[in-house]
Amino acid sequence: QVQLVESGGGLVQAGGSLRVSCAISGFISLTNSVGWYRQAPGKQRELVATMASGGGTNYADSVKGRFTISRDNAKTVSLQMNTLKPEDTAVYYCNAGINNRDFWGKGTLVTVSS
Repeated sequence: QVQLVESGGGLVQAGGSLRVSCAISGFISLTNSVGWYRQAPGKQRELVATMASGGGTNYADSVKGRFTISRDNAKTVSLQMNTLKPEDTAVYYCNAGINNRDFWGKGTLVTVSS
């Protein structure tokens, strides 16, 4: 069974940096895509960044140039967030696509104070 566990969320001031990580257990390989999504209070979950099997990345326009997705190995995915803004406040979820199924973590809360 594939499980995803996020860590690294917390409270940070606007302009600061934070790194969230995702540990994936179960069968997953570098051929599987991974990504980060977020959901702010009262809003729908939205894409933040994804990394395809070939290593190609995709970012939401709102985070381009500030956030970087990385993958240390098949089972560890991180999101480096710089120059954080109050509107980045959300629960951040890790996602993995395996055999045409989506797997999700429970999320980690990131709060950016102004």
